[in-house]
Amino acid sequence: MKKESSSWDPYSSWYDKIVGEKGHFFHRETILPCLKKILQFTSNSSLLDLGCGQGFLAGEIPKGIDYLGVDIGKNLIALAKKHHPQRNFFEHDLTKELSLNRFFTHAIFVLSLQNIPDMQMAISNAAKHLSKDGQLILVLNHPCFRIPRQTQTVLDEKNASLYRRVNVYHSKMEIPIQMHPSKEAPSTTLSFHHPLEDYFSALKNSSLVVEELQELYSTKTSVGKHAKMENRARNEFPYFLVIAARKVL
Repeated sequence: MKKESSSWDPYSSWYDKIVGEKGHFFHRETILPCLKKILQFTSNSSLLDLGCGQGFLAGEIPKGIDYLGVDIGKNLIALAKKHHPQRNFFEHDLTKELSLNRFFTHAIFVLSLQNIPDMQMAISNAAKHLSKDGQLILVLNHPCFRIPRQTQTVLDEKNASLYRRVNVYHSKMEIPIQMHPSKEAPSTTLSFHHPLEDYFSALKNSSLVVEELQELYSTKTSVGKHAKMENRARNEFPYFLVIAARKVL
């Protein structure tokens, strides 16, 4: 049996239709407003976008900021160049050493780190190319509440509430993710789960100190029979975790 890959490149056209140049709903409404507050650019700032996909973030960065997007997917990089011809993009596997002979004031993983099998190497690559006092930002599907195939929202009609069921948390996992769910013979890619301590250890091992942590919640609103419960649950269980760390050495 063929082993699944963690690359989204085989699904680049499908993914591009969902995300587009401006990002999907959660990019636009939840993640980008947070990033615009954390990313404090100056005229000398530069950004390394790791796991950039088809480049949605490139269109949200001020034009005067030096930007470089990196992704393993050849097709994704081609789409990024098509959407943002004024920006620079580079094809590279972030589980391998990255050597660019330059430094950046900022680096970021937006929902990409959990699709990279060697999380420590990917963070080390980012840290290696940060200038002193440079900032690394991780945007993750929340590792406590949104683990593929291991967390579910469950209706408790007796207590008129929705709760979040977590089957597994501490174990490191390599999880197949079904792509193109409407197809009769769907393909899969891989997601990699780590507990929080692994992310903090990887940052520490790369001389990065956490300076900010934010949990982001869905801004969608339900209507209908269970709307009150669903809206309350959205305000209690975060979708995303954002970690900002600073290079100290």
